[in-house]
Amino acid sequence: MLCVILQVIYTMTSFTQHSSPDEKLTPFECGFDPLSASRTPFSTRFFILVVLFLIFDVEIALLFPILTMLTANNSTQLGFMVFLFLVILLFGLFHEWNEGAIDWVSS
Repeated sequence: MLCVILQVIYTMTSFTQHSSPDEKLTPFECGFDPLSASRTPFSTRFFILVVLFLIFDVEIALLFPILTMLTANNSTQLGFMVFLFLVILLFGLFHEWNEGAIDWVSS
């Protein structure tokens, strides 16, 4: 009985939209128009910002195992190494900030 009710609800609420077959035959290119020029310029500031994000994202991902080791082991050497790692990470972030690579709108 439940299957019949669900089938009736499905057929009542299903709206089929028929698109032209030309649209289905075109390749999908991640939202870009496949018939446009393939060598369109892109923002190099955006590319640099993405690369910086990936670098800092990987470094932050490296902190998670270190933090679990810190809770299990109260080693001062491990604490100093984590502190040094964070100082280097912050130094790199402040350097990129000072160079203007993080600013989206250049002044």
